[in-house]
Amino acid sequence: MLYTFLQAEVAAVAAQPQLEFSLIDMACKGGWLMIPLLLLSIATIYLFSMKWSTIRKASKVDPAFMQQIKEYIETGRISQAQELCRQTNTPTARLVEKGIERLGRPLQDIQTSIENVGNMEVAALEKGLPMLATIAGGAPMIGFLGTVMGMVQAFFNMAQAGSNIDITLLSGGIYTAMVTTVAGLIVGIMAYFGYNLLTNQVSDVVTKMQNTTVEFVDMLYGALKEN
Repeated sequence: MLYTFLQAEVAAVAAQPQLEFSLIDMACKGGWLMIPLLLLSIATIYLFSMKWSTIRKASKVDPAFMQQIKEYIETGRISQAQELCRQTNTPTARLVEKGIERLGRPLQDIQTSIENVGNMEVAALEKGLPMLATIAGGAPMIGFLGTVMGMVQAFFNMAQAGSNIDITLLSGGIYTAMVTTVAGLIVGIMAYFGYNLLTNQVSDVVTKMQNTTVEFVDMLYGALKEN
């Protein structure tokens, strides 16, 4: 008898229509606030991809680069040293190139010129990161705005229904509230982790630039002592 009952229950469940749930349907239920969230998600992916590629290229340093620069300077082949810097085309190479252009001036002036170029290189690497930080904070707020608007819509429907309250009157507003919250948090999390990852990468590049600057200045200081 129990077996027959279970068979009947399974048959009843199988006979019920199956509802399909897709991300597109969910996004449509979120209302017009899903449009700015979609644009922010596209901006997040674009900024992260672009900055990741740029920073990765900037972080590549040839271990033999400084040794070649040292050999060129010691043998008086300044033009070849400058050409090597142009061919390398990295932030560290541009720092060294600026220092080579200032050869013959006081060491303090050379170091100041290198530091100025370094500040410009860091600013170029950090360009776009504030936008990611803004998206990381702003996207969840847009999602929460959708939550409030959805709940306002739900309570408005309740007030209009009077005593004839039906759950379907509330579902639309609550659906909008939950969907926008989820979408806002997803975009915000993407931007937040992307921002922190890129910031760490920039810090690594800055460290390499500082090490190169110290090595180059020490090399010039050693050359001045020998002379």
